[in-house]
Amino acid sequence: MPLGFLKSGREPKRSVPDGQTPVVEPRPDRAIVLGEVEELGIGMFWATDAEGHLSFLSQRALVDLGNDSETMIGKPLIQVFHDVDEEDGGPSQRSLAFKLKAHSKLDEQIVAVPNGRGATRWWRLNGRPLTDAAGTFKGYRGSAVDISAQYAYETQVARQSQVDELTGLANRRKLNERLTAMLSAFRVSQRSCALMMLDLDRFKQVNDTMGHPAGDELLKQVAQRLSSIVKDHGEVGRLGGDEFQVLLPDMDDRGTLGELANRIVQSISQPYQINGRRAIIGTSVGIAIAPYDGVETDELTRAADMALYSAKEARGGTFCFFTSELRDAASKTALLGERLRDAVDRGELKLAYQPLVDPITNEVKCFEALLRWHDEDEGDISPAQFIPVAENDDLIIRIGEVALKQACMDALAWPETIKVAVNVSAKQFVRPGYRKAVAAALQASGLPPGRLELEITESVFVGDLETVDAIFRDLKKLGVRLALDDFGTGYSSLGYLKHGHFNKIKIDQSFVRGCTENGDTNPAIITAIVALAKALGMETVAEGVEAMDELELVKARGADLVQGYIFSRPITQDQVLAQFAEGSGMFRPSGPPRHRAERITIFRKVGLIHEDHYYDVILRNLSKTGARITGLAGVPVGTDVVLDLGHGQLVVSKVVNATENSQGLKFETSMISDGSGGFMTRHRISPYSLAEAGIPLAALGAGAFPLAKWREANKTVPKFVQLELSAPGA
Repeated sequence: MPLGFLKSGREPKRSVPDGQTPVVEPRPDRAIVLGEVEELGIGMFWATDAEGHLSFLSQRALVDLGNDSETMIGKPLIQVFHDVDEEDGGPSQRSLAFKLKAHSKLDEQIVAVPNGRGATRWWRLNGRPLTDAAGTFKGYRGSAVDISAQYAYETQVARQSQVDELTGLANRRKLNERLTAMLSAFRVSQRSCALMMLDLDRFKQVNDTMGHPAGDELLKQVAQRLSSIVKDHGEVGRLGGDEFQVLLPDMDDRGTLGELANRIVQSISQPYQINGRRAIIGTSVGIAIAPYDGVETDELTRAADMALYSAKEARGGTFCFFTSELRDAASKTALLGERLRDAVDRGELKLAYQPLVDPITNEVKCFEALLRWHDEDEGDISPAQFIPVAENDDLIIRIGEVALKQACMDALAWPETIKVAVNVSAKQFVRPGYRKAVAAALQASGLPPGRLELEITESVFVGDLETVDAIFRDLKKLGVRLALDDFGTGYSSLGYLKHGHFNKIKIDQSFVRGCTENGDTNPAIITAIVALAKALGMETVAEGVEAMDELELVKARGADLVQGYIFSRPITQDQVLAQFAEGSGMFRPSGPPRHRAERITIFRKVGLIHEDHYYDVILRNLSKTGARITGLAGVPVGTDVVLDLGHGQLVVSKVVNATENSQGLKFETSMISDGSGGFMTRHRISPYSLAEAGIPLAALGAGAFPLAKWREANKTVPKFVQLELSAPGA
């Protein structure tokens, strides 16, 4: 029957055979028709008054919603029908309240409707605003269809497309969507957000030695630890494999982010129990911050990836912030790898030896073998640059075997009481056949096993500890000595010391540097390590001692041996032999009386702002509390200046000493560690401020802060710079 019949009230014309009397059917009641529509499950009906309160629900709707449904009449519609959560897989749509307030029509609006039985139904609403002849709004009239089963299925599919099945965390797709939406919204409101990229260290070893089910269980436990640390400060997700991501809105304080990253590293590095077996892994973290390091999703992700690569390249088990220099470093690293392989082929890597000295008698007891590389074109290349490159390749195994053989040969020419210590990478240590390589080096040189010490970092404890235990036992059977290097900075091996594998613990230089400063807690840590070692029958070595006050402290705290520039820099084999030929095994301390804040020697152009003038100067060295610059003459002591270190890093400073063309600066606010051996400001000038000053945001690029270009173009210092400097930590 045509719907038009219900509207007109006229009887339809019917054709009948000739000679028969037409039968006129009675017009059905509209309420009956609506009831039949409900009975067939085609729909339900609702209405509101002009104030938006629910004024009518049809019988089927009342039954569907349960015993308390009649109490819904008279309530505001938005208290009866709730918006669905897009986060749970619901559709993207305007809120119901927005549409009702605008008197907009409702087309296929999905809502959640709690019923009187403690459950929730999902309805699809359609509705139209009703007006009288004068155009006055009278309320809504609408229909509804229960789509609960369909909605539950579709949202489950939607959630599965955005959730990592193994860990329950957000997956790559959802994280990318969230980051894109956040960056877009934050550009408008000029807010910041941080992105952390995590990569598990040595996860593959767990998979290989304990099986993939164990690896899956490990990933679940990692996800739980990350979620417990981040909590509601951000969102944790798994990108796939052993890669995780943390999205942190409204965070740009690099001090706070560094502390969070350090907590993550320490937590992930704690032991795991998997099917009755114990395993240890680690993690590295790369950090990028919008808008400083990028304003687009791809840009910020690439920046975090580069920072992560830098953290892993440094030594793993640490964090690194993105800087624009990392882009250049990535290409240099690739070239360095090629040059390093050629250098190994040509035998250009040499050994130097740094003494480990008894601080009471000043007698040398051992020499640590250290790799040195002099390139004809580049000059001396730091091990901090080429060792990580070798670690990322099997080249470290080849380099390590050559160094071990050479160190054993060199040590044979020393007095019999002097030992030689050789560093062992984690990749070397766990490689099948390492015991044979050590035995071969001893046999070829004729060095007694008791004179060889293998220095092993805590990174060897990652992975399957049963395999690691077996390697330790094999080495002990050879008779060599074992030293635990960089103790306390890596993968929490405190409980592992009770196994008795080690003869010596080396206190990392990070605990020694600055240990004499007021309020420093490192002296207590040194005391605890020495006491622990003595209780376990082990020697202790304090590394990195450079000043007389540091020497006196570690000596007073009971360190057995001291290593550092206070006694000697690394020397060649010829210098070692010459000293012994003179009958001297003594190294007397020589160094500054007091510890000075660690300084990094740097030669690069930076800016110096004084009042409304901007000067180009050369940064000679940098520490947490000050710097030395050259390039200006006649700057009086006491002058207040601002040092522009680039990338929005402005440091309020005072000239505290000066020569003819060199000035020493003291910072008003100390800088913080960047996690990879450098220093950085806690806060930066926002690119949004630069954009307000006339520099287009899109022109900045990741990490680009062209204050110098602005100065060249405008012949002045941007006014916003002077305003921002008054903020704490600027």
